Amino acid sequence: MSRPALEVRPIVAADEPEWRRLWTAYLTFYGTKVPEPVYASTFARLLGDEPFDPGGLLAVLDGRPVGLVHYLFHRHCSRIENVCYLQDLFADQDLRGQGIGRALIEAVYRVAEDAGCPTVYWMTQEFNYAGRMLYDRVGEKTPFIKYQRPAG
Repeated sequence: MSRPALEVRPIVAADEPEWRRLWTAYLTFYGTKVPEPVYASTFARLLGDEPFDPGGLLAVLDGRPVGLVHYLFHRHCSRIENVCYLQDLFADQDLRGQGIGRALIEAVYRVAEDAGCPTVYWMTQEFNYAGRMLYDRVGEKTPFIKYQRPAG
C-alpha cells in the first residue's frame, strides 16, 4: 500500500479554518495566545501582497492540511539581497516524524531561492528537542542568542 503524497502549497482564503487550527496548536505548543484581531490580521497579511507581508504555506496530506509555515523577507545591513526569516513552523502532533517539517522548510528554501534570497534563518526555543533534531539536519546552528526589549 503506497503512502499518500504530501503536497506543500501556498495558503489560500478557503484555508482559514484549518490554518487557524494549525496556528492555534503552534501557539499552544509555545505556551502563548493571541487575540482575535491578531488572527484576522495575520491571515489577511498572509493573503496580501504588500512588501512586508509574510508568506505562508500549508502541508496537505490526503486533502487535509497537516502543517504550516510562515516566512517573511526583509532587508539586511550586511547584504544587498534580502534575507528570509522562517517565523512559524508546525506539523500536527500525531504526524510528526513523517517529513512534514522538512518538506515545509525545504519549500521555504525554494521560495527564498526563487526570490533571489540565499539566506533563510529561524529560531526555536531550547526545549523544542524534536524540532531541533530536524533543524540540525536541514540547517546550521549559529552561536547567536536572542535578546528583546523587556515588556512594560
